[in-house]
Amino acid sequence: MNIGIVGLGLIGGSFAKAYSEAGHTVLAFDIDRSVLDFAILSGVVTGPLTEENVSGCDLILIAVYPQAAAEFLEKTGPRIGKKPVVIDCCGTKRVVCSRCFPLAEKYGFTYLGGHPMAGTHNSGFKYARSNLFHGAPMVIVPPDFDNIGLLDRVKSLLAPAGFGRFSVTTAEEHDEMIAFTSQMAHVVSNAFIKSPAAGKHKGFSAGSYKDMTRVAWLNPQMWAELFMENGDNLLRELDGFIACLGEYRDAIASGDEPRLIALLDEGRRRKAEVDGR
Repeated sequence: MNIGIVGLGLIGGSFAKAYSEAGHTVLAFDIDRSVLDFAILSGVVTGPLTEENVSGCDLILIAVYPQAAAEFLEKTGPRIGKKPVVIDCCGTKRVVCSRCFPLAEKYGFTYLGGHPMAGTHNSGFKYARSNLFHGAPMVIVPPDFDNIGLLDRVKSLLAPAGFGRFSVTTAEEHDEMIAFTSQMAHVVSNAFIKSPAAGKHKGFSAGSYKDMTRVAWLNPQMWAELFMENGDNLLRELDGFIACLGEYRDAIASGDEPRLIALLDEGRRRKAEVDGR
């Protein structure tokens, strides 16, 4: 297959390495020419993805911020043609899908929203790895939920990445869930590490500290854009979380141990319930 990749950061770079390792031709574009040159020199990328060769791709993966993804398709859309399947890999779906579905219809190419549910706290091509997506979920937002043939085609095109399962949903449902499963975790971790005690943690921390702070090390520009684009859903989750924290605080401040036990037990039971135990 011929694979086009827009953006050679952690996600795009990992796709590039996965498809290259599987023996496919990888063409790529990155605004940082030095990153593209390095990817070509290392043998991961065959050559640049251009307006002249984009129509020859079987699959185009757009792994940049949502606004940049839409702008790329606005510029390149007339040259894509009917052969490629185009999938964005952005962390929110409403903004990018609302702009790109009409572009696909206007110019006649096939487009789906996508979100590979994998990553690390590091960013950039140097941290990309070919097995990043092995066993991970892939969320797909199709233009037509009845087109089973298209979904089968997408699964086949994405097979070299090694995803463990596919979820098909709407842009609205995706953004509602991602506010809880991903964005909240990054906000809480980033706020948690700001405690004055954090500078003295060595010798007093173990797995719980590492789990809580891992994603505090994030890409501020990218996550700020994602948070703002999904502000309504994220604010709802934050307000609910703050309210829950207030209940724990009030129980501790008032010395109400039975209430605190009840709150902790409620959280323990909820964890068992959502994990199916």
